[in-house]
Amino acid sequence: MSVLMEFSMFPLEGDGSKSAYVARIIEMIHRSGYPYKLTPMSTVVETKSLHEALKLVEDAYAHIDECERVYACLKFDIRDNRDNGMEQKIASVENHLGHKVTH
Repeated sequence: MSVLMEFSMFPLEGDGSKSAYVARIIEMIHRSGYPYKLTPMSTVVETKSLHEALKLVEDAYAHIDECERVYACLKFDIRDNRDNGMEQKIASVENHLGHKVTH
């Protein structure tokens, strides 16, 4: 099974950048060992179960729970017959394009 979860989470209070809070969450995800990709707008993580993905959301919140108000946005792609979904989905699009997508 492959569970791709795209999410963003940060506190709403305060002015300016929220990157220090996001960095706390990214470090936790990095230590978890799950594959992930940080993008300018969100982070994509791949787990083997929905339970693992939701646990990461709980753990992310625990890293910024001192904040009075937290914003979170989550999307899931859950597929039973797939492993390595982050790579497979990109490879499939690149196959249709006939070339690699550059970043």
